[in-house]
Amino acid sequence: MSRTTVDAAPGNQPPPEDDTAFFGQPKGLLTLSGLEVWERFSFLGMQAILVLYFADSVAHEGMGMSAGTAASVSAAYGTLVYLVSVAGGWLADRMLGSYRAVLWGGILIACGHYSMAVPTATMTWVGLGLISAGTGLLKPNVATMVGKLYATDDDRRDAGFALYYMAINIGAFAGPLVTGWLGDHKGWHWGFSAAAIGMTFGLVQYVVGRRHLAGRKRSAEFALAPDAMRRAVRLIIAGTVAVAVTAGLLAAAGRLTMDRFVDLLTLVSVIAPAVYFAVMFRSPRVTAEERGRLRPYIVLFLASTVFNFILFQAYSTMMLLASTNAETTILGFDFPAGWYASALGAFEVGLAPFVAALWVRMGHGQPHASNKIAIGVVLGGLSFLLMVLPTSGHGSDDYLMSAWWIVGSYFLLGLGDILLETSGMSATTKLAPVAFSSQTMSLWFLSLALANGIQAQTVKLYDNVSHPAYFGVNGAIAVAAGLAVMAAAPWLRRTMHPVH
Repeated sequence: MSRTTVDAAPGNQPPPEDDTAFFGQPKGLLTLSGLEVWERFSFLGMQAILVLYFADSVAHEGMGMSAGTAASVSAAYGTLVYLVSVAGGWLADRMLGSYRAVLWGGILIACGHYSMAVPTATMTWVGLGLISAGTGLLKPNVATMVGKLYATDDDRRDAGFALYYMAINIGAFAGPLVTGWLGDHKGWHWGFSAAAIGMTFGLVQYVVGRRHLAGRKRSAEFALAPDAMRRAVRLIIAGTVAVAVTAGLLAAAGRLTMDRFVDLLTLVSVIAPAVYFAVMFRSPRVTAEERGRLRPYIVLFLASTVFNFILFQAYSTMMLLASTNAETTILGFDFPAGWYASALGAFEVGLAPFVAALWVRMGHGQPHASNKIAIGVVLGGLSFLLMVLPTSGHGSDDYLMSAWWIVGSYFLLGLGDILLETSGMSATTKLAPVAFSSQTMSLWFLSLALANGIQAQTVKLYDNVSHPAYFGVNGAIAVAAGLAVMAAAPWLRRTMHPVH
């Protein structure tokens, strides 16, 4: 099916540019943002307490892991979530279509959170598996649907992604507040229950608002032929059963330990994006012009990996640091350690409108996407370098730093996240080859998988090196990477047309 046919299909074309019902943006942005508010409420609400749940003692309904192991397993879960996004993008492009992929993804996520509400270790692992599968279906395809709300040359696109990112971070702010309080006062599984209810609300508003969405038609845009579709369904079912049975047998025999599973996910997170880039570069469906735009995209992919390696530690090593070596009092108000995660969402909610307004005001004069991304990476590195100061020169584990150090670090990280993720997702929707539209967004999420895969290994050092060394080295590497992207900006501007 040609791009012309797809764009002309009813329910698949972007709305007219005079559709400005949602803060100057299309109505569909409100529906998709509303879904992501609740998805992030559930996902990051759970993520904020997950590492604390892993590290808590069994007597307190935790999993009894060491700090390093808890952070590593949490990162491995994140790796799995974003690895599955590749399959989610393919299923949307070839079988389900974007709307149904997002719907089924949301249903799996809700079921996963309800499973984690059951206070047994087995249901915890079942729930994490369901959430991983559901998020892999939902995340890349929601972002792709946001891109379909705009024509390629619509100057509102970057501002729209900024508003979208602001809206979903309302969930990132509210989720840890609710789950953190419940986890601290009622128990971890009460927090997981709140995440389940939040995802259910998101699904309801998504279905109600579907009429405003471009790309909502039932069929996939590049659907497989009927015979190929049937073969693909059989292969998916057989493959899923085979993997589950093999993993169960290996685990029962003691051959598949948690450490080996984490190592396997890290290896896959490295191999998968390399293979995926190779497939796209060699595909006959990708034109020479589209192939030329994929080359600079590799730079953006690596920049995203470096930044998200820092960002995801806001929910692992930073949470562990906050729970053991930081005060949980601000202006005389005591709060659960899990609430620190809400600071990140709060800053992104507060800063995103200003960033969006700035880009709209500057129009074509705004910085190139590569420079926005580079600045984001530098800010991420600085957020870790800042932590060197309060953790230096204190030999006692009983020392508690002021809460403002963590808040300041999250401020830098939140601003960097707005710059990088909104520009990166917007650039991805523009640079994506037509035949790989959803799958290219999946490739963007593979950078998040790679970041988590690397993190799953490096956080093991958290217990074995000093805090200043840990945060200082990781922060310095991120700053250097951001500066390298800035140095490559002239080449990126030349090769990233039509990205501005």
